[in-house]
Amino acid sequence: MAKKEEIVPKWYLFDAEGQVLGRMATKITNLLRGKEKACFTPHVDTGDFVIVINAEKVKLTGRKDDQKIYTRYTGYPGGLRVEPVARMRTRHPTRIIEYAVAGMMPKSRLGRAMLKKLKVYAGPNHPHAAQGPVPVKL
Repeated sequence: MAKKEEIVPKWYLFDAEGQVLGRMATKITNLLRGKEKACFTPHVDTGDFVIVINAEKVKLTGRKDDQKIYTRYTGYPGGLRVEPVARMRTRHPTRIIEYAVAGMMPKSRLGRAMLKKLKVYAGPNHPHAAQGPVPVKL
């Protein structure tokens, strides 16, 4: 069993340009959870940090650009808010990847803690060069 003190996290870099959202999100989720490590323990955060650049250029298959919608509820009567992917891509391009990865993470305190290790940027620049992230090819 892994202990939190023994884990040394690594940093990985994904370039989302031209990548399919779902396939990339599963790889990111496995790295955040630490499932690709030999010391994986479900109740311990054994995952690594993940940086995603060019989030605005991620690709969706089929007609998801036109048909997929994100919904949220404000809490007030008639407060259902609907936003299609095309509008989300222009307003908040990083949220498309964040929501896809969050949907694959455990719904618990540990899952939310692991999700904080995901850093998503709309453009090609990121402020984490000092950590020496390793580029990942899909």
